[in-house]
Amino acid sequence: MSISSQEVCILPNKNNLALLQTNGMPGNLYNNCSNLPATPTRLERLLRDRELRKYSKCLNDCEAELPSSTQDCFSPDLETSTCWFNDEELLEPVSASRSLNDDGERLDFRASKQRLLVVANRLPVSAVRHGEDSWQLEMSVGGLVTALLGVKEFDTRWIGWAGVNVPDEIGQKALAKALDEKLMQRCIPVFLDEEVVHQYYNGYCNNILWPLFHYIGLPQEDRLATTRSFQSQFDAYKKANQLFADVVNEHYEEGDVVWCHDYHLMFLPKCLKEQNSKMKVGWFLHTPFPSSEIHRMLPSRLELLRSVLAADLVGFHTYDYARHFVSACTRILGLEGTPEGVEDQGKLTRIAAFPVGIDSERFIKALELPEVQDHMKVLKQRFAGRKVMLGVDRLDMIKGIPQKILAFEKFLEENPNWRNKVVLLQIAVPTRTDVPEYQKLTSQVHEIVGRINGRFGSLTAVPIHHLDRSLDFHELCALYAVTDVALVTSLRDGMNLVSYEYVACQESKKGVLILSEFAGAAQSLGAGAILVNPWNVTEVASSIGYALNMPADERERRHHHNFKHVISHTAQEWAATFVSELNVTIVEAQLRTRQIPPPLPIEVAVDRYSCSNNRLLILGFNATLTEPVDTLGRKDSQINEWEPKLRPDLREPLRKLCDDPKTTVLVLSGSARNVLDDNFSDYNLWLAAENGMFLRVTTGDWMTTMPENLSMEWVDSVKNVFEYFTDRTPRSQFEVRETSLIWNYKYSDVEFGRLQARDLLQHLWTGPISNASLDVVQGRRSVEVRSVAVTKGAAIDRILGEIVHNKGMKEPIDYVLCIGHFLTKDEDIYTFFEPELPSEVPASVRPQVPTQVRTSIVGSRAALLMKQNSMSAVEQNKSYSIDGDALHLIVTDRISFQEGSSVLDLQANDYFSCSVARKRSNSRYRLQSSDEVVTLLRELADHR
Repeated sequence: MSISSQEVCILPNKNNLALLQTNGMPGNLYNNCSNLPATPTRLERLLRDRELRKYSKCLNDCEAELPSSTQDCFSPDLETSTCWFNDEELLEPVSASRSLNDDGERLDFRASKQRLLVVANRLPVSAVRHGEDSWQLEMSVGGLVTALLGVKEFDTRWIGWAGVNVPDEIGQKALAKALDEKLMQRCIPVFLDEEVVHQYYNGYCNNILWPLFHYIGLPQEDRLATTRSFQSQFDAYKKANQLFADVVNEHYEEGDVVWCHDYHLMFLPKCLKEQNSKMKVGWFLHTPFPSSEIHRMLPSRLELLRSVLAADLVGFHTYDYARHFVSACTRILGLEGTPEGVEDQGKLTRIAAFPVGIDSERFIKALELPEVQDHMKVLKQRFAGRKVMLGVDRLDMIKGIPQKILAFEKFLEENPNWRNKVVLLQIAVPTRTDVPEYQKLTSQVHEIVGRINGRFGSLTAVPIHHLDRSLDFHELCALYAVTDVALVTSLRDGMNLVSYEYVACQESKKGVLILSEFAGAAQSLGAGAILVNPWNVTEVASSIGYALNMPADERERRHHHNFKHVISHTAQEWAATFVSELNVTIVEAQLRTRQIPPPLPIEVAVDRYSCSNNRLLILGFNATLTEPVDTLGRKDSQINEWEPKLRPDLREPLRKLCDDPKTTVLVLSGSARNVLDDNFSDYNLWLAAENGMFLRVTTGDWMTTMPENLSMEWVDSVKNVFEYFTDRTPRSQFEVRETSLIWNYKYSDVEFGRLQARDLLQHLWTGPISNASLDVVQGRRSVEVRSVAVTKGAAIDRILGEIVHNKGMKEPIDYVLCIGHFLTKDEDIYTFFEPELPSEVPASVRPQVPTQVRTSIVGSRAALLMKQNSMSAVEQNKSYSIDGDALHLIVTDRISFQEGSSVLDLQANDYFSCSVARKRSNSRYRLQSSDEVVTLLRELADHR
């Protein structure tokens, strides 16, 4: 093969291969050199994979020319005009590139291809039954098959429905055998019964999801006689997805990548992850994803979003679709959207745009085939002296065929000089011919075409040639090549690969592409195409005139831009990029998993509890001992959160623990004193309100543990700011506590609340707290202002001192369980009981501690405590001006106690710190929800 001066291909040997692996990309994951970063960044990994793919392609090109033939790889009796498996290399399970080393030995430079399980609703072939055990296979048509045509990067298996009902076991075995023999086990069938197909495919997929995703909306009535309701259709949808999952699990091998496709299989990622959490799962949507305002109309919106988020990587054609999906997750699920994707309790699902391409080389080479040249010659003779405009679409309401034809009529009306000089060829591939709406569309198109041809046509020529059928590959390439203007007027389209195919066949003629701005391809080809709003017939008609009269130099510039994109962003590159991103995402997820606390070993915690003699249980309140609340504010959850209540199923186990003389229970919360009083007054335990600033045993009075120098002068000014932003932000609220103020926008609009919080912080930093010793604690959707000394960890030492003194403990505390849904600022309580470690040791290694965790005299650093009447420090400040004298009066009211004399004698395996519903935490362990807290406390209560 010839190599240009700018395309130098270096043949591999040991030295330059090692150079590529170590020096070619910084931070190589497989490089153990000490001078390189231990953990490559995402960009470094992706760039390395891209360079290795280029290097592998270079090796292929240098060894030999790749086969250019497009002959079928199926057996001779397989009737098809196009073929997905069009290269022998694709049918090889393993391929390796080889060369000679310096000693004349052959070396392998490429590993075996990674297995890729492509799971789609339909197989790339349809099956037609002849007799009991005989099947004829025909190639299916569709965007996904076209997109993956010629992908050779992976050892690919396709799993899907064969498009036919096979109720008998003999027929199923015969079909599986036919696929194995003819396609070398490349296609694996999923068998669906007729009722499931009607409910799942005709019902939920085509009657609900497809219209909604294309902004048509939900049907006002069920027009399918075989379907009964949304719920029955959704049940069939979940059942079908589970059947797909069963087939995937049957053929899955460790290390495989499972790539789920399209809206038919939105439930599949969840099904797969439930059976194998380590499976690499990606999901890609080939249609648009609507805005959150459209998607929220879907009755099953929550379940579908949650199911898709079970995937490791979620892909869309354009950034707009990805943005809509993230917005739906934040607004409907209440999750946090990040620049990388959607985060839910530390689990990140990466969301990204992957514009699909075509096998451009296949189209370019096809133009040289004799049969294509013959078709081109016939077409040129047929339309000699006339400009050719082309539309190739499925006969579908979203393709904008009526709008296209009406725009062409408008153009002929306004430009009579073009009436006999231009012809529109419209190829309309029939689809869903049994659906009344599609039958009505067909009649409408035929009526418009007939009217225009009758108005502007003659006995020898008509302006519109309309065909209700598909063309074979060679005819289509010839038609693309002779066309002067391609017209794509989709009203809503995921991508539209017709525009790509047209550009690939126009290197000689350099025709003009008129492209709808509502097609996904507009994001990629918009610079070279003429973008139009298909609803604006006048604009489209004007664009037709501009395209037909466009100067040659402008046509060439526009075509060059689009052609460069089409040949570089191929289907092969699209698939390779998606799988590469998925592999990198898995690596990053594993790194994040190492930083996530492991689940609490409940049996171990209960066993150590039963073996101890003096136990201390520190329990958070909100989201730990309370009922879970709906973050979206439905079912009165906002009102319920204003008045948090102890879970009813916790009352009995909590009472048993409180009545155990060997156990001390402390509820440590950021809530106000009255909230804890309302919930725990009937229990024999300790209450620490406002992050430990107020303390009492339920049989005694409240006392304060606040440091002597704590000033509250800032309260009124911060309160004014919070009041202002509460008025400006619907469904937000603020709470004045005795040692802090909290503004909560949990139930406000997500985006608006986030913007308001940013504005609020700017007001605080430049105003009330600019020179104050205060902490601003940002929660997930809250802003809290508190004094620097107010944290749970700072208060726990003083609290322990009072507990030891009050109970007169003589025996050391030998068991500590600390669980809660605490803010990051308050997680210093988890590390309070850990040993003193050097500051450079990360918190993630804290669970690996010496045998003895902490032995100290509790109370040696404890502050003097004050018996407190019902009036709080803030309430006192309202009665008196806050100045040095008033603060002095408060201090003089303090009552001194003797320091605690008990000690903590805690072994490593007797300390359990545990976060609730938080995966990013400094705790040793985690619990998924308050439901697991109930389980834990019940077990402890039964093993006193």
